[in-house]
Amino acid sequence: MANEPDQPSALSASERSRLQQTFQRGTQNASANADYASEMFAACVTGDPASAIYLQSYLGVLRKKHPPKKVGGLSSFLGSGTKAGSLKKPAASGQWRDVIRLGVEILKASPYDVPCLIAMADACGQLGHQETRGVYLRSALDAAPTDIDVNRQCARFAAEMGNFDQAIACWVRVSSLKGMAEEAEREIARLQVEKTIAAGQGMTGRVAAGSKPAAAAPGAAAEPDRTAELRKAIAAKPGEIEPYLELADLLEQANQTAEAEKILEKALAASGGDLKVREHMEDRQIRWSRQRLMVAEKRVETDDSPQNRTTLDQIRVAHAKLEVEVFSARSARYPENTAFRYELGLRLKAARNVPEAIKQFQEVLQNDVRRKGAVALELGECFQSIRQYDLAMRNYLLALDALTDREPEQRKRALYRAGVLAAGMGDADNARKHLSTLAGIDFGYRDVAQRLDKLSSVKDKDESQSP
Repeated sequence: MANEPDQPSALSASERSRLQQTFQRGTQNASANADYASEMFAACVTGDPASAIYLQSYLGVLRKKHPPKKVGGLSSFLGSGTKAGSLKKPAASGQWRDVIRLGVEILKASPYDVPCLIAMADACGQLGHQETRGVYLRSALDAAPTDIDVNRQCARFAAEMGNFDQAIACWVRVSSLKGMAEEAEREIARLQVEKTIAAGQGMTGRVAAGSKPAAAAPGAAAEPDRTAELRKAIAAKPGEIEPYLELADLLEQANQTAEAEKILEKALAASGGDLKVREHMEDRQIRWSRQRLMVAEKRVETDDSPQNRTTLDQIRVAHAKLEVEVFSARSARYPENTAFRYELGLRLKAARNVPEAIKQFQEVLQNDVRRKGAVALELGECFQSIRQYDLAMRNYLLALDALTDREPEQRKRALYRAGVLAAGMGDADNARKHLSTLAGIDFGYRDVAQRLDKLSSVKDKDESQSP
C-alpha cells in the first residue's frame, strides 16, 4: 500500500555499480564543475541513503558552492525561508525515502538548513542508516552549535553509538544557557556512569550531584599547542590538506572521533574530492565503525535490552554495508588490484550476497595465483551455502591442493569442510580421509573426533552386516 512505512532494502549489484559510476563522474568534476558534481552526488544520496561517503561528498560540494553563514540557532532558520515544512507529510506517513528525496532538493539551496537536516537524520534513523544519521546530525550541529534541541538529539545519538565523550560535550555546550543547567548536569552525570560501565571501570568518573560541569565543547577550550596550531593553519590556508589530516590524527588520539570525522569532511570539501583524502576518510570510517560495533556488543553484554539489541543490529548492518561500499569503490578504482576484490568478496559473503561474492572470488582466482588456496576455500563455502555441492567439493579439493603448512588455519578449515561435505554426499571413504588428516594435525578441531567416531561406527556396522 502507498501509505505503508518504508523499510530499508539492499541494493542490487547492478544498482550499486550504477551509483558507483555516477559517484565517480561527480568526483571527477567536483573541482571544475560543482553544479554538475552536486547533481551526480544528489542522485547517489537519493539512490543509496545509507552511504555516508555519498552524503559527505554531496554536502562537501554544496558547502563549497554556498560558503557557511553565521546563524544564531534553529529559530533563525525557521524564519529564513526554510522549506523543511514540506517534509512533514511524508514523515507523518513513514515515507522515509521521500523525506530524503525531498530533503536532498532542499539542501541544494542551503546545506545549512537545520530543520531539513534534522528531518533527514530522523528518516535515516527510522531506516536504520546510522552512519548517515550521524552525518546529518553533525551538519545540523555545525550550523546551529548552541541550539538546545540539536544538541539534545546529537547527545542522544552519540550515546547510542557509545561515544559518551561526544554526548557529554553536547550537554556541556548548552549547560550555561537559560534554564538548562539542571538538565545538563543530570544528563552529564548519567552519561559519565554509562561511560564507566561500558569501559568496565569503577565509578570514579562520575560527576558529583550539584557540581558545575567543567568540560568545554570540543575546540572551545584550551587545546594542546599542536592542535591549536593546526586549526590556525587550516583557517589561514584552507586549501592545504596535510594540516587537516594531522589534526584528524590528533583528535582521534584524544577520542574525539566525531570531531575528527568533521575535520576530514571539511578536508574532502576543500580538496574538491581529492582521492587521497577520500581514501584516508574511508579507512578511518571503517575503523571507527568497527569500534562502534565493539561498544554496541559490550553494551548488549552488560544490558541485553531490546533497545540495545536493536541498536547493535543496526550498527552491525551499517558496518557491513560500509565495508562493502568501500571495497566496491576501490575495486572499481583499481581493477588490477586483486586484494581489493578479494576483500570485497569476503564482505559480500559475510553479508550473504553469495552470487555476487562468487563473481568476485572467481575473478580473483583467475588473476591471482598467490591467493588460489584461500579463494578456492571461500568459493567452496559459497557454493555449499547455495547447495551446489559438486562445485563446492571441487573448490575444497583445489584449496587443499594449493594450501600449504604456512596457512595452517585455512588448511584445517578446508579439510574439515571437505570431510563434512563428503560425509553428507555419502562418500564415507573420502570423509574419513580428510577428517583423519585433520585429526592428525589438530585432534581438538571443532567436532572432528565425534565425526570420525560416527564414521567408524557406520563402517563397523556395514562390515558386521556383510556376508
